[in-house]
Amino acid sequence: MKIGVLLPTFRSDARDALSAAQRASEQQLDGVFAYDHLWPMGESQRPSLAPFPVLANVAARERSLFLGPLVARVGLVGTQVLVEEFLTLSLIAPSRVIVALGTGDKLSEAENVAYGLTVRSAHERRTLLAETATALAHLEVWVGAGSTATNVLARELDAVLNFWNSTPDELVVHAKDGPVSWAGNAREDVEHQMDELRDAGSTWAVFSPATSVARLGAWRRANNESQ
Repeated sequence: MKIGVLLPTFRSDARDALSAAQRASEQQLDGVFAYDHLWPMGESQRPSLAPFPVLANVAARERSLFLGPLVARVGLVGTQVLVEEFLTLSLIAPSRVIVALGTGDKLSEAENVAYGLTVRSAHERRTLLAETATALAHLEVWVGAGSTATNVLARELDAVLNFWNSTPDELVVHAKDGPVSWAGNAREDVEHQMDELRDAGSTWAVFSPATSVARLGAWRRANNESQ
């Protein structure tokens, strides 16, 4: 199981994110990821950096890390623009880009409304997701788990199904149908948490920005997982 961390991008500039990426590299983590929100969930007055410029900067600095948004929400930009953002990032970081995509939900709908972006139906969002994933099928594709229809689509696309804060038991069930990855918050016993996620079959565990990178790195090295 690979280990990653989300970068602190709810900031006015990228200094904290770049420092966090450097620490992740020093601790021999496998990857770093960035939120794709117009503001932190439920906090519309706070800033949020766009993920792709930050990830491009990280890609040029930290040559060992996988990277990607978590997750890029379809419909915030045109499908072709989103595809080109991933392709451009892959030029900077060949073989290190993860195409993590999501359809969005009611929790993120307010962001679209505030910026005058079309609020599409769930079916329309899944169509956009399928178009984007198909165009980028030569890269590793993740799809944010959600409704049954979204999960079925992910399997049809041969994508990794990414779960947010799901339990190991939930991962075990879905891992029977194909690859799964996990992202979310660290527990106090994060080392045991990583053991559980690994044993549940998760290909990745990606932790929120406040997580101790040193503890993640120590587990990574102690388990001697292959890069």
